[in-house]
Amino acid sequence: MLRPAVSRAARVGIRPNHLTTLAIGVSALAGGAVLAGSKTPEILFVIPILYVVRMALNAMDGLLAREHAMTSRTGAMLNEIGDVVSDAIAYLPFAVVAPDAAWLVVTVVVIGLIGEVAALAASDDGRRRNDGPLGKSDRALAFGALAVLAAAGLQSVIAPMLVVLAGLGIVTIWNRATGACS
Repeated sequence: MLRPAVSRAARVGIRPNHLTTLAIGVSALAGGAVLAGSKTPEILFVIPILYVVRMALNAMDGLLAREHAMTSRTGAMLNEIGDVVSDAIAYLPFAVVAPDAAWLVVTVVVIGLIGEVAALAASDDGRRRNDGPLGKSDRALAFGALAVLAAAGLQSVIAPMLVVLAGLGIVTIWNRATGACS
């Protein structure tokens, strides 16, 4: 589904770093929308769409780099840093939407960032360990669901859901570390 768009992007001169930077921008837009959603909850209904766009861009930058011979060390670094920056700016604003669970939001985001570092650090050959159960796309889906719940006025389920996400994130770190060591 993304390959035709990636091929068109390559033909018009779009580089993987352009898509990575755009994904960071979409994450910033999502973070801003989450902040706005603390005052106008209906805005939160657009968050899942923004997360899908972000994840598509994340997939497309890698496809473009690999399938069109555009890989570079700079691009790899921008991609990895962009992923963790994007997570932080897209998800940390939920602390404002759910102030009673702000510490849980921060905890889940930090655990997710550690999980992304573990995906890289656990490998001695430069390949990522993407063991689950809570990878980057899963977090986007979960935070998209949190946005919909908050928009629907179901604040009471946010904290328990964040506790589950924290637990799944810890299991993910464990799986990535032990998988790399076996």
